[in-house]
Amino acid sequence: MIRIYNTLSKKKEDFIPLEEGKVRMYVCGPTVYNFIHIGNARPMIVFDTVRRYMEHKGYEVNFVSNFTDVDDKIIKKANEEGVSADEISKRYIAECKKDMEGMNIMPATTHPLATQEIDGMIDMISALIEKGYAYAVNGTVYFRTRRFESYGKLSHKNLDDLQGGNRSLLVSGEDEKEDPLDFVLWKPKKEGEPYWVSPWGDGRPGWHIECSVMSRKYLGEQIDIHGGGEDLVFPHHENEIAQSEACSGKEFSRYWMHNAFLNIDNRKMSKSLGNFFTVREISEKYDLQILRFFMLNAHYRSPLNFSAELMESSKNALERIQTAVDNLKYIAEHAVTTEMTSEETGFIKETQSFEVDFDRAMDDDFNTADAIAAVFDLVKYANTQAGEGSSRAFAQALCDRIQSLCDILGIITEKKEEFLDADIEGLIEERQAARKAKNFARADEIRNLLLEKGIILEDTREGVKWKRA
Repeated sequence: MIRIYNTLSKKKEDFIPLEEGKVRMYVCGPTVYNFIHIGNARPMIVFDTVRRYMEHKGYEVNFVSNFTDVDDKIIKKANEEGVSADEISKRYIAECKKDMEGMNIMPATTHPLATQEIDGMIDMISALIEKGYAYAVNGTVYFRTRRFESYGKLSHKNLDDLQGGNRSLLVSGEDEKEDPLDFVLWKPKKEGEPYWVSPWGDGRPGWHIECSVMSRKYLGEQIDIHGGGEDLVFPHHENEIAQSEACSGKEFSRYWMHNAFLNIDNRKMSKSLGNFFTVREISEKYDLQILRFFMLNAHYRSPLNFSAELMESSKNALERIQTAVDNLKYIAEHAVTTEMTSEETGFIKETQSFEVDFDRAMDDDFNTADAIAAVFDLVKYANTQAGEGSSRAFAQALCDRIQSLCDILGIITEKKEEFLDADIEGLIEERQAARKAKNFARADEIRNLLLEKGIILEDTREGVKWKRA
């Protein structure tokens, strides 16, 4: 049984889907006005892994994650470049998809775009006005927050406290509102901004209504899991609940999952501190598989600290898994015997305990850190049990077992093929010839020369291997 920490109840609960064997899951996607940053990458990786594990458990997952393609930041960027907001959003959706592919994130069942769902938003706002939950003033439509009695149930905030002490949390435009806590569903157009025709005048939707509508259209009025970063709990997810439940009269989402923040060198990521990194910048230094591995090395609800040292450590750890897989493939390829011995069959049975540990960790609120520890236990076991005398079937079975667990985490075990400059390739060949001719002084000289160029050589039974320092 999978147990999920539900932000709504503040405790772990058994996962029981609305419909047996099926999971309806909505995750708030990025606002596409620039390259995604590593803070955006965390929920993408976390909820992709949740989805993969659900599928591993036999669930059919309908996974919806939107792109917010109309927003003040997009409009600002478009005005700076002198192009349309549509051009900006299309450009950065394409770039975001490239980065997602690099992190091995599966495409969602549906990636809706806010701008293509405006009619649904107008319909929902009209329904909220009709039910008395919303009102229009001079082309702006507001949601009557106090009318929704359970407002604050997700963020565990009290409405009176919000009004008393946290003016910064309130949405602007107080003078038009019936209550300072009311939030915007529709806003009138401004000069030079994209707009749509509505019963309340030309304008565009508020951010919160977009997700309520896209979730309802592609998943229905009730969903199993709603996910996102913890920064979205209030006001975004709180407002989604208010809109959706006021409209349908039903519980919107059964389970609310939120990943914790990502810090950079123990400080909050911000452009002003100069510690702001995009996924694209990280990809220039590291394979994005390393970023994924790094993110999964911590529980999703724990704050995560990003640093060069931790990335290097993740790189080395991932290489241990990849090297083990490489070695098992080599043993399988060069094995003298094909079938497993009875002793080897016993060893394979023993590996089931690592799978049990893996599933136990993932069943406990998707504890990827402990799941990775189970993978390393399996790698260590494979390294000690498989060798030159092993059968092909045994080496292959160990290899398959490691790969299947890594697949659930979305971790690719094949090493990315790297190519060396022709002159470095030439030096490696020259060193091989020197060793053959027993000219070890020259061989050592070349090894040191390569080391200066950042290339480390390893002489293995499979021949010479290299890696970057």
